[in-house]
Amino acid sequence: MENTINIKKVAIRTIKEEASAIDQLASYINDEFENAVKCIAKSKGRLIITGIGKSANIANKIVSTLNSTGTPAVFMHAADAIHGDLGIIRKNDQVLCISKSGESPEIKVLIPLIKSFGNTLIALTGNPSSFLALQADYILNSKVDKEACPNNLAPTSSTTAQLVLGDALAVCLLELKGFSTADFAKIHPGGSLGKQLYLRALDIIAINEKPVVQLNATLQEVILEMTSKRLGATAVLNGNQLIGIITDGDLRRMLNKNQPLEAITAEKIMSRNPKKIDQETLLVDALSTMRQNNITQLLVCTEQTYLGVLHLHDILKEGIL
Repeated sequence: MENTINIKKVAIRTIKEEASAIDQLASYINDEFENAVKCIAKSKGRLIITGIGKSANIANKIVSTLNSTGTPAVFMHAADAIHGDLGIIRKNDQVLCISKSGESPEIKVLIPLIKSFGNTLIALTGNPSSFLALQADYILNSKVDKEACPNNLAPTSSTTAQLVLGDALAVCLLELKGFSTADFAKIHPGGSLGKQLYLRALDIIAINEKPVVQLNATLQEVILEMTSKRLGATAVLNGNQLIGIITDGDLRRMLNKNQPLEAITAEKIMSRNPKKIDQETLLVDALSTMRQNNITQLLVCTEQTYLGVLHLHDILKEGIL
């Protein structure tokens, strides 16, 4: 039979207890943490991260974060390490071992082996006086007063603390190395996030039609150009000079004026001084410009040379929103 509990109250208590544990971590950021970061940053090898149980799960996440922010890292399960996976460790690698107690049997077997290789050992542990901590070159303290689990058994606050310290480590390394948005884009080419970082206006307009009419074009010519190119707009040129833009909205406003249609030219319909972007503009920045100006098309140019039209639908199609 299920216990009767106040679910909302338990959830809020859990969040507050873990938040308190995280807040306490700030007091553990000391010179040793700083020296560990500098040591990793200077390394010519990789950071091997190991752990067992829930700490192994956290280790995997930290490895992913480090790899995606410019610090090469490899996961090594502590139990598998003593059955052959120690071969992962190379001469210039450093090892980060994650363990709440620092006293797990697998850890006690593994640590002397790592030390015998001569690799730098960094401990991320909640027990600064543990076997692991005493053997380590650097200690990252993740101590928590109690788990969020009411029995103080299930790893909850402690694994959250490990995760946050791992993030702090990754961000410190990122900033220390000067890891830029361009660097991030190089290793995140997939998905909408990657596209935000590298897709430019030029990449899209290169496969689009290029709607254009001259200043004296008739209404029929304007409509045919816009219809055939299917971008909801056309640029208006005077010779080679970009003068304006005609959109679907401009056509509707013109028709509401009840003017003789045969006398209407592109010059009488167009909006002057259209919003333009450079061909190197990122799509995410183009989208921001569209939102700010409440428009769905932008003309892409180099100085005054018209290159094409970028439509909101092009950006949405790429999953950038």
